[in-house]
Amino acid sequence: MIENKNKYTTMIKTEAKRLGFSSCGISKATFLETEAPRLERWLNNQMHGEMSYMENYFDKRLDPRLLVEGAKSVVSLTLNYYPEERQVDDNYKISKYAYGEDYHYVIKDKLKELLAFINDEIGAVDGRVFVDSAPVLDKAWAAKSGLGWVGKNNNLINRKSGSFFFIAELIIDLELEEDGPTTDHCGTCTKCIEACPTGAIESAHIVNGSKCISYLTIELKDDIPEEFSGKLDNWMFGCDVCQDVCPWNRFSSPHKEARFIPNNELIQFSKREWKELTKETFNEIFKKSAIKRTKYEGLLRNMQFLGE
Repeated sequence: MIENKNKYTTMIKTEAKRLGFSSCGISKATFLETEAPRLERWLNNQMHGEMSYMENYFDKRLDPRLLVEGAKSVVSLTLNYYPEERQVDDNYKISKYAYGEDYHYVIKDKLKELLAFINDEIGAVDGRVFVDSAPVLDKAWAAKSGLGWVGKNNNLINRKSGSFFFIAELIIDLELEEDGPTTDHCGTCTKCIEACPTGAIESAHIVNGSKCISYLTIELKDDIPEEFSGKLDNWMFGCDVCQDVCPWNRFSSPHKEARFIPNNELIQFSKREWKELTKETFNEIFKKSAIKRTKYEGLLRNMQFLGE
């Protein structure tokens, strides 16, 4: 039995690497006891703003066995999205994760391949794939699996690759060899807290989602509150500030995923061209992009709020 656990674990990690995942770690599927009170406090303090979906499925967020019957292992994976190319300077800014094709599609395709491999090479294994669109605390599981530690900005950070990567999970009813958590290496650094343009990182590990630029420019459907006027630092979709200032991201290296290569218009557009963007052009440029989430009207709202 132990030999099989080791063998299957090695097989899965090797295949994950072949599929292009940056790292793969495994945890026992169990209740997230430490995270439960933190999540409850965060919700009770209304730090999720209008993201009411965060209040749903509280128990499922904390126990993967409620998502997959008989679940024994949570396989956590990361996929690098750090771009080689950047937007032109003095521009409305877009978070780097949205430069290429919508990561949900890219990662789900890879996860389905991994699950198919498990069923073909190991046997009938029941499981589900998750890419941040389901009630799974992905950073908690990735940290438990040793893929990094949760930094003061609540992003998962890896000593060798920084934090510019996506996190995904495969929850399966197959018992595998567990990886232990790594240690925290933020030390006394508070660069992310000091750099946050809206003060959303209120203290270490306490991120007020309702103040976050990513929330204001993507999740918030109403008008952006005037209290944030002049504080969005030209971000019109998402925000990378707390990652850009993180010392560990000096180790970030460009991704090798063809589907994340940015649309040339996105990289080259000037402020003037963004302002002249039509709905037809928006639909054409961003038809496979995560930017569709904010919709054309949302992007216009964000640009208007930013002004010149």
